[in-house]
Amino acid sequence: MSNKAVNISLLGRTYSISCPAQQEVILMDIAARLEKQLEKLKDKTTNFNREEIVIMAALNLGHELYTEQQKNKEYQLEMSKRISLLQNTLEKALLEKAKVEK
Repeated sequence: MSNKAVNISLLGRTYSISCPAQQEVILMDIAARLEKQLEKLKDKTTNFNREEIVIMAALNLGHELYTEQQKNKEYQLEMSKRISLLQNTLEKALLEKAKVEK
């Protein structure tokens, strides 16, 4: 898989980022979303410098990621419980059916 350089702009600076050729659109979408968040923070916090704004954005994104990971873990746990319940129900039904057929 070959890499391709993609130019993205964040807070008025352009960066050339190398990414797999099939993922340019994803990178550009992520950069656009990051730029929106950086601009929001920049507008809210006029006394922060570029580095502080980027750190705040990274913390916000980290929090969003953590929250989504927790939701995913809870969902996986709930699905595991449901699958286990379904397996138990099927096993009981098969045992009952086997008893009836004897």
